[in-house]
Amino acid sequence: MSGPDLIVQRWTTRSAWFVAAMGALVVLLALGPTVFSAGLTDRLTTLFIYVILGAMWNALAGYGGLVSVGQQAFFGLGAYAAIRLSHAEVPVYPAIVLAGLAVGVLSLAVGEVMLRLRGGEFAVGMWVVAELAHLLVNLDPLVQGETGTSLIALNAVGAVARRGYNYWLALATMAALLGVLFALLRGRVGTAIQSIRDDEQAAGSLGVRVLPTKRIVFVLAATGCAMAGALWLSTAITFQPKAYFSVQWTAYMIFMTLVGGIGTFEGPVLGAVLFFLVETFFGARGVWYLVGLGAAALAFSLFLPRGMFGALDQRFSLRLLPLGYRVMLPGLLLRRGESGRG
Repeated sequence: MSGPDLIVQRWTTRSAWFVAAMGALVVLLALGPTVFSAGLTDRLTTLFIYVILGAMWNALAGYGGLVSVGQQAFFGLGAYAAIRLSHAEVPVYPAIVLAGLAVGVLSLAVGEVMLRLRGGEFAVGMWVVAELAHLLVNLDPLVQGETGTSLIALNAVGAVARRGYNYWLALATMAALLGVLFALLRGRVGTAIQSIRDDEQAAGSLGVRVLPTKRIVFVLAATGCAMAGALWLSTAITFQPKAYFSVQWTAYMIFMTLVGGIGTFEGPVLGAVLFFLVETFFGARGVWYLVGLGAAALAFSLFLPRGMFGALDQRFSLRLLPLGYRVMLPGLLLRRGESGRG
């Protein structure tokens, strides 16, 4: 007597509608500079950069298990590379894109050393890399030490055009990086990197190519952070090394990921939106704003370790993106194979 047929699901009606809605939202957001005020356009550009930062740190730590406190190295190098390329007479917006890609290539060399470290050694090692990058950039006469410099070529672009270009480039970069991450997590790389996160030795014994797989996620996260740094420079224009290589950038990434939901695709996006709102309304409060962020991160770690989206998913069984599989009996959920922790 045969048992009941199992149903294996990936796409659901909910996930199909959600993906379609997100695609439509990106298309509508592309109209932003033509309909939004200057202030709102600038603020949304900032939000897109925050989403990039949160998603990239989550890819590295939440999915890859590579907890870094030195991602500001790539953020700062992205901005610095844009300055250098522009100084070499590369047109300013192509220079911003090329800066992110160049730092991504550089991260291959960094990864050859850093990816051989594990746990706390990797975290501290990345902080050392960030400090070393900061010192080396300070030695460049073009930067003038901590005095800094500016992306002077942006002055040749009108304020209205510059605002629109920054917005569209940030939106396109965010959509592209999230799309690449989504595709990776749905494929073999996603399964492999999560198996490495859970037990690196066991994954290696089962034939997972540990170092090449970790390298893919490391380079993606580095490229994304570098693009975020170059985009931030395009909005701020000025470049001071101590501001771009500050550990606060990684602290922001960690906050967005922990509060939103580490190891979930949607969580860091939700965390970035929350961080953006908190910064918008309370950012002028100085040190108390930073104290509040730290307290909130600690509270979420203690009482909502899965973050906002993780808690909602656990309570209501949300499945917005088709990253994992569900195995069910007709009418009864047996197991959910989501890409993420838990």
